[in-house]
Amino acid sequence: MSIVPYFSDMSKALRQEGIHQPCLVLDLDRLDRNIAVIKHGLAPNLALRLVDKSLPCLPLLAHIGKTFANRQFMTFHLPITAAVLGEFADATVILGKPMPVEGVRLALTGNGILAKVKNAPQRIAWLIDTDERLAAYGALANELGTDLQFCFEVDVGLHRGGYPNGPALAHALQVLKQYPRLQCQGIMAYEAHINHIPALFGGPKKALAKTKALFQQFAACLGPDQRSILNLGGSSTALLYDTAIAANDVSMGSAFVLPTDFDVPSLKELAPAIFIATPVLKVVDPLVPGLDDRTWIMQKLGLFPKRGCFLYGGKWMAKPVYPFGMKPNKTMGFSTNQQFMSLPASAIIKPDDFAFLRPTQSEFVLQLFGSIVVYSGGKVTARWQTLPLS
Repeated sequence: MSIVPYFSDMSKALRQEGIHQPCLVLDLDRLDRNIAVIKHGLAPNLALRLVDKSLPCLPLLAHIGKTFANRQFMTFHLPITAAVLGEFADATVILGKPMPVEGVRLALTGNGILAKVKNAPQRIAWLIDTDERLAAYGALANELGTDLQFCFEVDVGLHRGGYPNGPALAHALQVLKQYPRLQCQGIMAYEAHINHIPALFGGPKKALAKTKALFQQFAACLGPDQRSILNLGGSSTALLYDTAIAANDVSMGSAFVLPTDFDVPSLKELAPAIFIATPVLKVVDPLVPGLDDRTWIMQKLGLFPKRGCFLYGGKWMAKPVYPFGMKPNKTMGFSTNQQFMSLPASAIIKPDDFAFLRPTQSEFVLQLFGSIVVYSGGKVTARWQTLPLS
């Protein structure tokens, strides 16, 4: 599809819907194709776990979830955890990062956000990364008189924490025997580094092989009743695994909408499905502030454009895609109010037209606009509310 008609059609649909301010647009048709590609590419022995922080919108999670049998999530922020468990009665979650034990206590007791969720302790697997946290959660479970489920975080090469090797995990499993109210469900590993290893050091192929071997070592430490969650992967890596992997569960989120940080070879069959659309307020022949009659010097040196525009809003975590060749300018800097963008001389754009940018990530960015404009079949078909930031 040519880039110009695609964004022209999207612009027309936004104007027809009466939208004249910055918004986040989801191309539902592209999303559905991405869902089909991911389902086809996922190893049959791996259950898909949706990452809620990367898709922080209940209707979006529900839409993707229709294709996958298990209502399983990875969660990172307890207000979102509560919203997801409250929305989907059959949902279970694992934590993707360790929670401070005092935060867990407050969430589960009194008027805490998880105390109001039906069967929350039975539906949540917390994350434990050290023996110290294991002891703290064990004490909390005893204090509450409630069994708590958890997974061990293990390090397969990212080095962001977790148990560093098999012997360390084996020791933790011995320590676990002191805390009968803690129930180990398995292990969780993340390996976002794989696609970023330079060829000089073996590249992604070697990093992937090392990750698989390390994960196998950790999984071998677990007892038969501690293997229900053997979680691995992320959006950039989940499709790299075949049936030989020891995992039974992989996490994906951002890949479904493909922000720019996920433009990696393993996701080459997917298409960008989210865009920031914002009106162009002004199209100008710009002058350098304070150097009006010296602007030509900056232009001669290639430091300043001969044409530019000001956008409604700006400074988003996003990269411009339309008009083609639009880009920020270091001399003018960034603005959250009226972002200046350089334009090539060939750009055909006028005030009130829409400019488009691709988010660099989906987490956080999707929540900035309060809602998502759903675009399908050349028109706006819905507005989906996103979950709040706090």
